[in-house]
Amino acid sequence: MQFLCKEYQDGNPRVRGLVTDTRIHLVPSLNPDGYELAHEAGSELGNWALGHWTEEGFDLFENFPDLASALWAAEERRLVPHQFPNHHIPIPEHYLSEDAAVAVETRAVMAWMDKNPFVLGANLQGGEKLVSFPFDTARPSPPTAAAAPHPPDYEDEHPELQETPDHAVFRWLAISYASAHLTMTETFRGGCHGPDVTDAMGIVQGAKWHPRAGSMNDFSYLHTNCLELSIYLGCDKFPHESELQQEWENNKESLLTFMEQIHRGIKGVVTDQQGEPIANATIVVGGINHNVRTASGGDYWRILNPGEYRVSARAEGYNPSVKTCHVLYDIGATQCNFVLSRSNWKRIREIMAMNGNRPIRRVVPGRPMTPREQLRLRLRL
Repeated sequence: MQFLCKEYQDGNPRVRGLVTDTRIHLVPSLNPDGYELAHEAGSELGNWALGHWTEEGFDLFENFPDLASALWAAEERRLVPHQFPNHHIPIPEHYLSEDAAVAVETRAVMAWMDKNPFVLGANLQGGEKLVSFPFDTARPSPPTAAAAPHPPDYEDEHPELQETPDHAVFRWLAISYASAHLTMTETFRGGCHGPDVTDAMGIVQGAKWHPRAGSMNDFSYLHTNCLELSIYLGCDKFPHESELQQEWENNKESLLTFMEQIHRGIKGVVTDQQGEPIANATIVVGGINHNVRTASGGDYWRILNPGEYRVSARAEGYNPSVKTCHVLYDIGATQCNFVLSRSNWKRIREIMAMNGNRPIRRVVPGRPMTPREQLRLRLRL
């Protein structure tokens, strides 16, 4: 925060451009109770888990609704996307009840996410040195018929890894941070507490490294437009004061580079033919089975890797619009606006409702109607 303010005032063109063109939200501490406990113990007397839980005993990073399991269950029943959405999955009602085992911090963060149309996010942690991206939840292996006993293998010990539809984008975002870090990709010494799990890249899918359900990253991806990652800044959760400057230098370029990735992909505004913005319109990118929605002003942002994409905008009561959008390698989102015309589907649904939502028989031109068909037509009219 100090760096951004000082460099902006000093006229740093990179920081000025970032601050001017980006809405940046910073939360100094998500878990102030845990931070206070760990801070009192310090680096020598503390351990990796100290400060991980709130004063009430909640692990905030496993306290969000498990929407991934709900999505996969709906996929197995072939309900996605016609009856169960692949994006903005609603929070279960039982989770919102007052007596639910949900931390006050978790409720505050969920309300914050619903209030702001975030596009890119990162939660900064310590105790490791890597970047973790969704899914954090491991998909249960599908049930199989009983078979003869056999020696356990990797697949038996580890649930199935399920990649997000935006797996390539998440990998790019993770690499953008890790590769700019001064030491994160130097994994030849292994990880902080064991062997290297990042394949010498400093990045890992959460379910492969530390499977857990109800993470903030999975919730952000499935309930909002936001792509969120966990960034573990270093092995020591509480470096000594003399080491802080070097830790800052290790992460400074990575933080700037990561924030700049928000301007990669496509952006635009969805309006009607009179120029009025359409909120909650759905933006569909061909080949990526995960949609986003427009904000209250009809604007949207979609982080994408370089390439050519077939993009469509859809909204209730409007005809969809489709166009091809090109994403370049340079930083700077491609403008992709949509103008939607009103459709007659709303009136058709009203007629269907008057008919009890039964299919309306199509009259074939030139064929005389039967007495039964004439009676039905008169009743409908």
